[in-house]
Amino acid sequence: MKFDFVKVAAATPTIKVGDVCGNARAIKKLAEQLHTRGVEVAVFPELCVTGYTAADLFFTRKLLDDTVVALNALAEELPRGMLTVVGAPIAFRGRLYNCAVGIGDGAVLGLVPKTELPDYCEFYEKRYFTPAFDGVEYVDELGGAPMGNVLFECANDDLLTVGCEICEDMWADVSPSVELARAGATVIANLSASDEVIGKADYRRLLVCGASGRLHSAYIYADAGEGESTTDVVFSGHNIIAENGAVLAESMPFGNGCAVTDIDLGRLDAERRRVGLKPASRRYVRVNFKIGESNAELDRKIEKFPFVPSGDETEKRAELILTMQSRALASRMRSARAKTAVIGVSGGLDSALALLVCNRAADKKNILPVTMPAFGTTDKTRGNAQNLCDALGLKLTAIDIKRTTDSHLRDIKHDTTDVTYENAQARVRTLTLFDLANKTGGLVVGTGDLSELALGWATYNGDHMSSYGVNAGVPKTLVKYLVEYEAERLGGKAKDALSDILDTDISPELLPPENGAIAQKTEDILGKYDLLDFIMYYYVRYGFTREKIEFLIKRAFSDVPRAEIDKALDVFFKRFFAAQFKRSCLPDGVKIGSVSFSPRSDFRLPSDL
Repeated sequence: MKFDFVKVAAATPTIKVGDVCGNARAIKKLAEQLHTRGVEVAVFPELCVTGYTAADLFFTRKLLDDTVVALNALAEELPRGMLTVVGAPIAFRGRLYNCAVGIGDGAVLGLVPKTELPDYCEFYEKRYFTPAFDGVEYVDELGGAPMGNVLFECANDDLLTVGCEICEDMWADVSPSVELARAGATVIANLSASDEVIGKADYRRLLVCGASGRLHSAYIYADAGEGESTTDVVFSGHNIIAENGAVLAESMPFGNGCAVTDIDLGRLDAERRRVGLKPASRRYVRVNFKIGESNAELDRKIEKFPFVPSGDETEKRAELILTMQSRALASRMRSARAKTAVIGVSGGLDSALALLVCNRAADKKNILPVTMPAFGTTDKTRGNAQNLCDALGLKLTAIDIKRTTDSHLRDIKHDTTDVTYENAQARVRTLTLFDLANKTGGLVVGTGDLSELALGWATYNGDHMSSYGVNAGVPKTLVKYLVEYEAERLGGKAKDALSDILDTDISPELLPPENGAIAQKTEDILGKYDLLDFIMYYYVRYGFTREKIEFLIKRAFSDVPRAEIDKALDVFFKRFFAAQFKRSCLPDGVKIGSVSFSPRSDFRLPSDL
């Protein structure tokens, strides 16, 4: 495994009910195909060695004897360096158990009986099987393999521990996977024979996602399919692999019957360390297996924009975020008895989003947008600010701060175009906004975003400060997405104005223009925000090493020159720690996603780290 990724599969072989030898050959063939793809953990369906629908054949000695022979043969013949889990009926001391059988390293490693036996509607499992017991027994016919409370631990990666449950176990009110996860299982394998009825696939998917999210685990769900009896039901081979609440791979019902992807064990480990799991109340026998050194490419897609919604509900998510921002601001204005929302509008992305939030949160008469041109302001951004306010029906107040800033710089005897020159403008703007808020009985709405907070790209006690930061939980890539969404929703002149803002280079505009154009482009200095937000997500959210983030980012942004990626990594890790003193005294602001820098609730570092 590289950087804690493990390639896993949920696979449905084509079987024939009662043909144990033929089914074993089908399992072996499919397992070999998966092994050539670099799969390290392969999970097959419930009772796939005999067929789930064998019915009263489970009472016959030949079927059970053939199963033992087939499992021992599979142990010899299945690929080494891979944990394979198959479903089989196991006769033991006068009882029959529906088992998940772990095979690896040339041996049957262990067996886990099914706990919940359904006995309703089309299911009659209690007719044949005995529920799981608490404890461990050893099955001589299978090399003395332990059966019962068994976990499969990877000997060459301590983050990979596999626990097994079977079909109905997942649907129960308290599933065995709870104890398995508490005992350290990071991957739950579910061997299933879930017949298909209308609407069941959606519910099944919800259960798998819910289980993986609740347990902060990966969940591999392998479903029975082609070859099972269709006397009264049909099986679709609906295989699902989820991680921490999200589906990573799925073979749709009646599809190809195989789902393959890569589980990020480091991500799961980070999440568990963050939220914690209660200790297990059961004791487990832990059997070791080894996986090979796979050089296979990742099947898992690495999203370029982890903060930005994707999929079918992107508009719904955008609307929710804007509602969260605007409701939070409206509530703060009520509690502060604020008459106005005072906001600096620069003609850039962040202030545009903050103004759009104000437009949702307050009556137009209670919004005071202010533009404060200074030495670096261009006609384009000044026009953007005016056009947006006009489109929203807001009166823009213009206050030229050049004279005030000039006077201040003379007072401190400063005549150099440097950081003092830049920060003086930012602080005069903040002074102006707070004084206007005092004058109008209002509060200052902050415009700075999450990405700027990560990098310290704000003037301390300048744009760093506000009464309430509506963008404090929104990274730059998400700011752009939300502005695009609101542009489409509003349409007309607002869309035109926002489109112009989206086409404008990101800049603090603190240095004089060059031939009328923006001279100070943020992304030329820091690197692309697409890259910086990606780095921030994986470092702050999961605590990944720089090496792992580099591995991920080069796959997500394979079209970006390596020099740009290296620059973004260097800038992020240099600036992130140096900027903590600014984050330690942030104003209040609404949390939006899983990454937040609030020093009161989410993020704590020494300011002098």
